[in-house]
Order: sequence, then C-alpha cells, then structure tokens
Amino acid sequence: MDQEYVEAVLSLVERIPSGRVTTYGLIADAVRERLARGGPRQVGSVMATNGDAVTWWRVVRADGTLPERHRAEALMAYAEEGTPLTGNAGVRVDLPRAVWLPPRTA
Repeated sequence: MDQEYVEAVLSLVERIPSGRVTTYGLIADAVRERLARGGPRQVGSVMATNGDAVTWWRVVRADGTLPERHRAEALMAYAEEGTPLTGNAGVRVDLPRAVWLPPRTA
C-alpha cells in the first residue's frame, strides 16, 4: 500500500467526531474520489496495519459491526463516547443515528 493512500485513509479517520462512526466503504469512496484507487478492503488493510495510531473503533463494517477480536475494546470506547448501539445486547453501532459522512473531497 502506498504512503499517499495510507495517509489519506488515516487523515479521514482522525476527523471522525467522538460518538460517531463511518464505514470502510464510505472512507474508500472518499479516498477514491481524490486518488482514483482503493476500496473497502484496502481501507481495512490500512486500518489493520496502521490503525492503532488513530481512533480505529470509529470505522465499522457496513452492518455496524467490528471484527470479533476488537469488539470488547470498541464497546468500551463506544460507551465512553456515547456512540448509539443497537442489536442484541448492543453489539452493533446504530448506523442511521451514528454515521459520519466523510467529505467527498478527501
């Protein structure tokens, strides 16, 4: 993954407000508009290798979930930030209430 793409993804993640989330796909769309490359899987790759330096829990799957191995830590962050949750025992982010749309010119 080239550094320009990594920086574009991480820059957007850093802009997600507390208590809000966005999806891998929405980040990919915003970055693709500027750099004409990448998709949700590439965003996931950036987050897997470089995401620990940013608020990674604010980027979720299109259904509002995170991978199982991150769920416990993310749920603690959501509780601290007041991120709206839904589903059985509140294990998904309520995307209609919590989604943050990245600017179209990332």
